[in-house]
Amino acid sequence: MSGKKITISDIAKALGISKTTVSRAISGKGRIGPGTKDKVMDYVEKNNYKPNMTAKALANYKYTGDHSTHNLAVVWPDDYSAMEIPFFQKLIVGISEIAANYGYDVMLTMAADDNITGLKRIIENHKVDGAILTRTLVNDTPAVYLKERGVPFVVVGSTDYQDILSVDNDNLDACIELVEYLLGKGLKRMALIGGSRNHIITRTRFRAFREAHEKLGLKVDDGLVYLDIDNPTKLDDALQDILSKKVDGIVCMDDGFVGEVLSKCSEAGIRIPEDIKLASFYDSTFLENTIPPVTALRFNDRNLGAVTASSLIRAIEGETVSSQMLKNHEIMLRKSTE
Repeated sequence: MSGKKITISDIAKALGISKTTVSRAISGKGRIGPGTKDKVMDYVEKNNYKPNMTAKALANYKYTGDHSTHNLAVVWPDDYSAMEIPFFQKLIVGISEIAANYGYDVMLTMAADDNITGLKRIIENHKVDGAILTRTLVNDTPAVYLKERGVPFVVVGSTDYQDILSVDNDNLDACIELVEYLLGKGLKRMALIGGSRNHIITRTRFRAFREAHEKLGLKVDDGLVYLDIDNPTKLDDALQDILSKKVDGIVCMDDGFVGEVLSKCSEAGIRIPEDIKLASFYDSTFLENTIPPVTALRFNDRNLGAVTASSLIRAIEGETVSSQMLKNHEIMLRKSTE
């Protein structure tokens, strides 16, 4: 290839490896097998490869001010509750494992729906090369900010915003499958309990609840849908109302609602599953050990974190990356719906 200036893409194509692998071999950052590194460096030497330092400097300046930090920001919602902790724990494990494999470290920061002070401080002080948002919002202030700043980022979850890289579990199909199973058992009056409507996941799960009914020619009773349940008082009021309406099933959008449902039913002398069947759109070890154990959807959240981190790092290192919808759920059938 003498007489022609070669690029990382040329090297990757000639050696049959990815551009990310070539980049790591040349920069010395990130994990790569010694044999592969030797092969890349031998090719570089023989073909007189010289990196485009001007383009590299401009790219680095855009994201980190003057140099690559090899740090990733993980933005954690500061309004999370106990019900969500298992999800975020598994997610951060998956993110951290992949980040370490690529030679990146993880910085954790908190953000509310519209308060992103911590995120701004990290970005404006050029402490990271990219960011992962662990929750998607209808009015997504963190995503809008990162997009305007030109910072590479990936969101965990679905989003209505255009041109945003996302990785999500296929919650819609999974929730439809669970509701269809419940309806197939003859349930006619199911109540639904969920959190904030500003969270995309809440809207996705509600959509699934409706679509499952429609597929079977049934209609959701809007009087049995309880959303924006974000504190114990609202949950207590919702459950009192639900139990007064003679429902035959309760679906909780998150596992954290389940404990209170079981407690209220026990106090009222309502038996599960004999009188009311109970299920959750999200599983945790807690639901395996309740009395009775509760039917729920199980996702591989560790893998979700791993795929998200890999997507972000590949984007940072110049690869073309597409959004992904992961189909990795299973219904854990337990006594609460027998």
